[in-house]
Amino acid sequence: MVPSQKKPINLLIGYARVYTEHQANDAQMIESRAAGCDTLYEERRTGASQARPVLAKLIDKIRRGDALVVVRIDRLARSVSHLLAAIEELEDNKAHSRSLHDPMFSL
Repeated sequence: MVPSQKKPINLLIGYARVYTEHQANDAQMIESRAAGCDTLYEERRTGASQARPVLAKLIDKIRRGDALVVVRIDRLARSVSHLLAAIEELEDNKAHSRSLHDPMFSL
């Protein structure tokens, strides 16, 4: 068995997404803060829409060693192709990803 190597994390950056303008994301924000997120980004878009300007801005600003934190993987992506695209962009920036409820996603 290969020992796990801890990746150094600089900043924890939370991303919360809700489906509608009327839906609250308080639970996502509270969990992200409790997990130690330094900065929080909030998106109000449907899951079907891949146009997510807040997520695009976050990924553009994230730096080497930072970690994008979501409460659940479905807050980041609703399709495998969109998830893979987001992961590739994070990897290009040498950043990490972490899902609080889906630990397999934490890279």
